[in-house]
Amino acid sequence: MKPWHPSLREYWYVVARSRAVAAKPVAVSLLDTHVALARTASGHLIALEDRCPHRHAPLSAGCVSGQRLTCPYHGWSFDGEGHLRDVPGLTPDDALPQVRVRTFATREIDGLIWLRPSAMGNDEPSGITSAADLSTRRFLWQTRLPGNIVDAMENHLDPLHTHFIHSGLVRSRNRRVPTTASFQRTPDGFTVDYRGTPMQSGWLYRLFESERVVERAHFSAAGSTRLEYAYANGRRILIDLHFTPISTDTTDVFVALHVHGHWAPAWLIRMLAGPLLKRVNHQDAAILRLQAQNKRRFEDRRGASTDLDIVRSALEQFWNDGCLPPVGEQRVVNMML
Repeated sequence: MKPWHPSLREYWYVVARSRAVAAKPVAVSLLDTHVALARTASGHLIALEDRCPHRHAPLSAGCVSGQRLTCPYHGWSFDGEGHLRDVPGLTPDDALPQVRVRTFATREIDGLIWLRPSAMGNDEPSGITSAADLSTRRFLWQTRLPGNIVDAMENHLDPLHTHFIHSGLVRSRNRRVPTTASFQRTPDGFTVDYRGTPMQSGWLYRLFESERVVERAHFSAAGSTRLEYAYANGRRILIDLHFTPISTDTTDVFVALHVHGHWAPAWLIRMLAGPLLKRVNHQDAAILRLQAQNKRRFEDRRGASTDLDIVRSALEQFWNDGCLPPVGEQRVVNMML
C-alpha cells in the first residue's frame, strides 16, 4: 500500500473516549503510529510512543505511578514530557541515561480524546469538532470498520448504497426520486447539499423523522464527517463520525448523535434508535469487509467512477496527496435518490 502522506500527521484525530482512559494505560494506533495513553494521578493525559527505549517493551502494558508512566519490564519510568525519571537498581551516585520517549499532543473535548501524530500542526482541533453542542448529544459510541479510511468515509457520505445495503431501513430500492446534489468546497473540507428528498422511504425516517428542509453532508479534514438533517417543525439532527486510520485497512470510528429541538431524553433515544443505527453500522461493516477482501485479490485494479460518486475524488485527493480541491470549487449532479 502507498505510504501515508506526511501532511496527514499534522491533523488531529480521535483516538479514545475519555472514560476509556484512566490510570491503566491503553494502546492506541493511528496512521501506523503506536501510542501509550494514560491518565496521571492529577487527571492529566500522558501520550508516549508505545515503546520503552531500554528493551522495547510496550509502555501500554505498564502502569501509572503518580505523574509517571512505568515500563512493565525493568521499571524505567517517564514523565508526561517523555523524560526518564527513574531506573530501579541504579545507585544514588549513578546518573540517569540521557534518553527520552517521543510524546504526542492531546486534547480532551466533549468526552473524546484527540491526538496529533506530528509535532507540527494546528494547536487545536477545528471544524466539526468545535461546532457541536454537548447538551444536545444523545449518545456516543465507538466501532471499528475493516476497511481503508477512504472507503469507510465514502461509505458514510454516499447515499446511493443505502437502497441496497440498508434496504428498508434507510431507503427502498424501488422508491427513488429526482434529487440535486451540490458539492461545495469549504475552507476545511467540503459539503454536499441534497435537494428534492423531503422524506425517505425507510423505517428510520418513518419512525423518527418528519418533513426535511435540509439534508447536508459535511467533511472536515482530516477525519470528521457530519450528516445534518433539519426539519419543517424546527428539529435538527446531527450524526457526527470521527474516523481514525489505525492502518491502511482498519479504521476506528467514534459516533455522536445530536438532537436539537426535541424533548426526548437520551436514554429513550438510545433505547429506540440505537439498535437500528447499530444495525446500519453492522451492514456497512459487512460490505466494507467484503470490499477490502476483494481489493486485496485485485490489488492492481482501480475502481470506476461516475458523476454520482460525488465525494470520492476529493477524499482520494486528500488522503493520497494531502490536499483538497481549490476552495470555492462547486459541482452539481442530478441523480435518482
